[in-house]
Amino acid sequence: MAEPEFTARGVRIGKGVRSLTRAGRVRVGDGRVELLTSEGSEIDSAPVGTVRASRPWFAPQGRAQAELNGRRYQLTLTERDSAPGEPGPPAASRFVEAVRRAAGRGG
Repeated sequence: MAEPEFTARGVRIGKGVRSLTRAGRVRVGDGRVELLTSEGSEIDSAPVGTVRASRPWFAPQGRAQAELNGRRYQLTLTERDSAPGEPGPPAASRFVEAVRRAAGRGG
């Protein structure tokens, strides 16, 4: 198995106002985007070429949206995995760019 292009833990994954998990995982790799619970159970997954990912202009910095299989999810990504002293791009922006890069849509 290849190394994932993007992975984040402690992600709040929701649909509308309903929270599906508060400590989930998001993974982009092997040609797929996967939304997982903290135990590793799959919430949803889809081929990366069919996934739409974006950062809403009105949302706080750590928020992103992902549409998988016609279902829209709100993601709240934390910065816990970033190295101290290295700001780097926020996790939500890194997620969106990883999806675009993996799908060959630039980035």
